[in-house]
Amino acid sequence: MTALIALIRKDLILFLADRRALLLNLVMPILLGAFFGFVTGGKDTKDAAKIEIAVISQDNHVISQKIVKGLKDEPTLLVKELPLEEAKALVLKGKLNMAVLIPEKFGERAGGALFGGKEKPELAIFYDPSQTAVLAMVKGMLTQQVMQSVSAEMFNGKSGSNFVDQTLQDLEKVDKSNKEAGELHDFLGSLKKFQLSQQTAKGAGAASASAAAENANAGNTNAGNANAGLSMPFVTRDQAMTAGDPAANKYNGYAHSFAGMSVQFILFMAIDAGIGVLMARRLGLWNRLLAAPVGLNTVLIARALSCALIACFLMCFIFLVAVLVFKVHIAGSLPGFIAVVISFSLMTASFGLLIAAFGKTPEAARGISVFATLIMVMLSGAWMPSFMFPQWLQTATLAVPTRWAVDGLDAMTWRGLGLDAALPAVGVQLAFAAVFGVIALWRFRKN
Repeated sequence: MTALIALIRKDLILFLADRRALLLNLVMPILLGAFFGFVTGGKDTKDAAKIEIAVISQDNHVISQKIVKGLKDEPTLLVKELPLEEAKALVLKGKLNMAVLIPEKFGERAGGALFGGKEKPELAIFYDPSQTAVLAMVKGMLTQQVMQSVSAEMFNGKSGSNFVDQTLQDLEKVDKSNKEAGELHDFLGSLKKFQLSQQTAKGAGAASASAAAENANAGNTNAGNANAGLSMPFVTRDQAMTAGDPAANKYNGYAHSFAGMSVQFILFMAIDAGIGVLMARRLGLWNRLLAAPVGLNTVLIARALSCALIACFLMCFIFLVAVLVFKVHIAGSLPGFIAVVISFSLMTASFGLLIAAFGKTPEAARGISVFATLIMVMLSGAWMPSFMFPQWLQTATLAVPTRWAVDGLDAMTWRGLGLDAALPAVGVQLAFAAVFGVIALWRFRKN
């Protein structure tokens, strides 16, 4: 036991003596966690980043004008009116998410297509192929604005009244035995009565106003109500799902980013620990250590425990800064958080031993292990949300220990879940630690 403690103490002293490595392992995850947390919204609710699009309107029809105005009023859009070629060039360079072209006579043709069954006009959309999710969002908002603007003008506008009159005249010439024509004639006749009643109500409202200013206000109000058109028949009430009081346990983007960055850099520390064994082999220090009255198991256990202690210290320090500076809360189970940290530290230590066991040279082992670490961190959802992965890849990431580490830390911080939510993450990481440790021990004995 004395030899084991001495070996652990030696590793800790060597780690603390390397101030550059210590600074890197402590400062870099904090800086990157703060950056990614800020980018993803931070602690306080902020306005979402606006989607920048261009609108090229080649049509002066009132419907097209209303569509452009409606898009500009959307709070999540930043709309610029640009020439077509300039807009396409900006989308091509990635400076704009997309551009929407409203062609000539779009408003007139869209109105005719709404009731008359005429050919539907086409809106050209030029988009960045890396922004397919944005494309779906903007098309949804564009659909709403087009339907609202077209229906408003066709029900209450001047061009809608003219269209109904012309269509009714055309239907008078159609054979009365045509059932569809008769039904359309009846519908448009009812629509015409509605339009006339709206015009009468507007005139009566204007005549009853007593002052010019009140006349203007009443006219604007009536016009706004009359020209509202078809709109969404519902509203949504959004509620973020966190355990406990939603008002107290608000999502903090720093919590997830600190979890991901701490996992990444602590794994880098494990790589250095494994490379350290390979360097000791190259210098002959490893053989001298094994020649001492200390067994191989003791040396490996000491190396693993010292690495685990360092990993645990780094994780606790990083989250202490997150709590004090960035207002991250351990909203879930504190024992669960500690268990996740300890299990991840043990898994990290066994990963370092695995690198040392299979590495041929320090240079080759560093390259392969860094690549493997980056892949594991990416699949954990630390860099980008895992829901953006294909479904098969989301399932495959369950075989990656870092996915369980990040999910466990999320559950104990901003999700506010209990100890039972931490147990699966703890169990999986301990299982990986055991597997990595057994394989590493077998390889060391074989060598």
